[in-house]
Amino acid sequence: MTELREIHVLTLFPDLFDGFLRESILGKALGDGRISIRLCNFREFAEGKHRSVDDVPFGGGSGMVLMPGPAVAALESLPAGTRKILLTPQGRRFDQAAAVRLAGEERLALFCGRYEGFDERIRAHVDEELSLGDFVMQGGEVAAMAVIEAVARLLPGVVGDPASVVDDSFSRGLLDHPCYTRPPVVEGHPVPEVLRSGNHEAVRRWRLERAVEATLCRRPDLVSEHWEGYSDEIRELIRRLRRGSGDGEPPAG
Repeated sequence: MTELREIHVLTLFPDLFDGFLRESILGKALGDGRISIRLCNFREFAEGKHRSVDDVPFGGGSGMVLMPGPAVAALESLPAGTRKILLTPQGRRFDQAAAVRLAGEERLALFCGRYEGFDERIRAHVDEELSLGDFVMQGGEVAAMAVIEAVARLLPGVVGDPASVVDDSFSRGLLDHPCYTRPPVVEGHPVPEVLRSGNHEAVRRWRLERAVEATLCRRPDLVSEHWEGYSDEIRELIRRLRRGSGDGEPPAG
C-alpha cells in the first residue's frame, strides 16, 4: 500500500511554517524521518530584477493577481508522481475522507495562493483544488498547515496510540463522544459512573450512544451523508433517538 512520504509546500512566505513544523507530533515525525516536508518559495522562479510574482488584472479591478509564469514553473519543477493541490475557497471541501485519501499518495504538493487571486491558467497545472470552507483568508498557508496536520497524523507511527486515530471524530461519520479525566467531580458535575465501572462493553456502548447523540444534535448533515456506511448498531441508535425526540426517521437505508 502506498504511503505518503513527502509534502511540498509552494508559498511566498515559507517562514510562516517554522514554528508549526518544529512543534508537537509533527516535529517529532519530521525528526524521525517518517515524513519529509519541503518548502519552496515560488518567487525564486520569477524572472526580472524584482522577481515579481503578481500583476494587475486584465479588465481592471482591485487587488493583484498571481502571474502564471512563476507558479507554473514551480509546479512543473516537482518530482514526477506528485499530486498537485491548489488551495482555494473555490475548491472541494477538505474533510476526513480527503485526508485519508491523500495519506495514500506518495507525494503531495500544496500550492498556497496570495493576494486577490491567481491567473486562471494555473488551474491546468494542478490535479485538484481543496478548500477549508466557505470563507476567505489572506493566503493558503493556514489551509496548507491544516491539510498537513490532518494527513500526517494518519501515517503509521506519527501518533503514539493508533487507536486514537481510528476513533477520531468523522472517521465513522460521527462526532466524538464526551471525554472526562480527573478530578472525578468538578463544580458538582461528576464523571458518568459507567466510565468508572470497569465494564468495557458498557463503556463502549455509552460512548457510541453519546457520539450518535452529539452528531444528531450538532451535525445532522453527517447522518444523511454517511447513512449508507453506518453499521446496523449505529443505524438502530439513530432511529431510536430520532423517535424519542420526535424528529422523525432518518433517510431509509
